[in-house]
Amino acid sequence: MVNVIGAGLAGSEAAWQIARRGHSVRLWEMRPAKQTPAHSTGDFAELVCSNSFGSMIETTAPGLLKLELERMGSVILATARQAQVPAGGALAVDRHQFARLVTEKVAHHPLITVMREECTSIPAGITVIATGPLTSESLTEVLQTMTNSENLHFYDAAAPIVDGATIDYEAGFWGARYGKGEPDYFNCPLTKAEYEEFWEALISAEVAPVHGDLEEDLTVFEGCMPIEVLAKRGKDAIRFGPFKPVGLEDPSGRRPYAVLQLRKENTKATLFNLVGCQTRLKWGEQRRVFRMIPALRQAEFLRYGVMHRNTFVNSPQVLLPTFQMRGFPNIFLAGQLTGVEGYMESTVSGLVAGVNAARLADGRSPLVFPEDTVVGAMAHYISSADPKHFQPMNANFGILPPLPTRVRDKHARKQAYVKRAQASLEAYLSTVGEE
Repeated sequence: MVNVIGAGLAGSEAAWQIARRGHSVRLWEMRPAKQTPAHSTGDFAELVCSNSFGSMIETTAPGLLKLELERMGSVILATARQAQVPAGGALAVDRHQFARLVTEKVAHHPLITVMREECTSIPAGITVIATGPLTSESLTEVLQTMTNSENLHFYDAAAPIVDGATIDYEAGFWGARYGKGEPDYFNCPLTKAEYEEFWEALISAEVAPVHGDLEEDLTVFEGCMPIEVLAKRGKDAIRFGPFKPVGLEDPSGRRPYAVLQLRKENTKATLFNLVGCQTRLKWGEQRRVFRMIPALRQAEFLRYGVMHRNTFVNSPQVLLPTFQMRGFPNIFLAGQLTGVEGYMESTVSGLVAGVNAARLADGRSPLVFPEDTVVGAMAHYISSADPKHFQPMNANFGILPPLPTRVRDKHARKQAYVKRAQASLEAYLSTVGEE
């Protein structure tokens, strides 16, 4: 018997993958007896935000992820196609039909037993925990104990991340503050006029609404302060904060008026975080405002800044790329709890955790998917990113290893990523006996 806690997208996928490999599953779901602040039914895989699963265009990272999920037999993706509604190039669903169909399929599988009660402790044996960003207090306490409390986060206060290939490196310079350590930061200088124009745009930009008591919490949690809120404290507030030029000199030896630092998000320098720019601005506003910085005029945003309640573990400290917990090989985590962002990303984490839980039950080694696939790149990112600055991530080409040769044409580059990923996944599944 394999346990799965939580019947959201990740938990439902995990339970299905375990059962289709011949193992009995005990699936715990506390709803509807105990609801979360966001859910309204007891249906599995209830969507609480958008009804869109993102792009189906194959030359996008979300489209490629769907191809990989389809190849590996995802029940969530197959059900989404059944409940699909017109949405142009995106996969959108009738949310109520979708949740009902997932519930019927998973709950009626002959090897799955559904436990309609809160799971307050981790059962003995192989277990997948997929309780999402609204994990109950009881289970949160258990996770805090297992992971050490400092490795469990309750706020998703993230700055935007841009594609390293779209940064104008002629408009900035590499260097660490005061010349200490390796020059791992790319510095984007601004003149006085550029800074003041940026500041005016920042304080007047439209922000996204917040939910619950996050607004109150932010007033006392300075580390979570949006950059636009800090900027409103005065014209020089961010110039003496995250944009301070102190300790930085451009190649001519001069100190800039203000500097935005970009920090590498991965070892290959394909992803860069806008340091200190956690924000509540609407996504279109983030793109408009931050592109006013000269080095980011043409930047492509792979992830926008967000700020909301979101329980997730510091996965690089806690998880292996198999989604097993370090030090607890019988326990897997899946879904948004692991720091993946998005419906399909949660689904694929559940698929990998489910496949690996079944393999462990068979006495076989869990799988580490190739990093040049989206599924493998997601697993690699959440298990190897910088733990000091870890934030949730969605599927994007920036987390994939660079192509062996540079492809200048954007469309051709994306096609090359897709072709490489599909060939790699096909070869890997054949090698490990998961065809």
